[in-house]
Amino acid sequence: MSFRLSQRDKDIIAFINQFRAVDRDSLVDLFFKQLKSPVNACNSVMVRLYRLGVIERTQQYSPTVYLPVDAKIKKNSQKILHFLSILDVYKQMCTYSVPKHVIVEDKPTGRKGGVEPDLFCIFKGSPFWVEIQRNQYSEQKMQAKVNLYEEFFFSDEWRSLHWQPEDRPAIFPSVILITPVRYAVSSEHIRLIQVASIHELMEKYKSSSKRTKEARVRPSSSSGGIQINLT
Repeated sequence: MSFRLSQRDKDIIAFINQFRAVDRDSLVDLFFKQLKSPVNACNSVMVRLYRLGVIERTQQYSPTVYLPVDAKIKKNSQKILHFLSILDVYKQMCTYSVPKHVIVEDKPTGRKGGVEPDLFCIFKGSPFWVEIQRNQYSEQKMQAKVNLYEEFFFSDEWRSLHWQPEDRPAIFPSVILITPVRYAVSSEHIRLIQVASIHELMEKYKSSSKRTKEARVRPSSSSGGIQINLT
């Protein structure tokens, strides 16, 4: 059937395979926005791809959510909402800059029981691991999650991850906790950022950049902002 697929068809299928669950409106934003009737065009393409058997779908959500043909999650699974949350974070990033080296449900240690961020990407020149907390957890559980990142940091295994720059020293990613709740967690070794959304992260960065510029004119003891490269 591949000869019947356009490059856009292939890109859509690859995107669904990558993110595991993708709603119709996200496909409209990412692949059809420039067209005169983007929703109608998207619906037409997705019905065709579904009938060709190259994607699956579940209509238990509105709008329809599309899944890989070999999806191992049930069509009514709560896991779908988890993947849609990851997609939402990605889409927020795209409003500022398209992330690179995107890995959904990254397993950088290569083994179960290590750090398992919901998303890895290089965003605006900086590597990030993103943890999306849809439910509220105890601070002990959250600190245990942070401790796993510290253990990985001291293992030095991260220095050989495939996305590391070849011409510069290896970088340990910042860890973003996407959560509406602020946890009293900390680390002396890795950079933790707690925000409710990527939009909040960018607002913090803008405020930090403004303070940094002001500090060049009027020196102060501390900038108080997020020290991170989001240029």
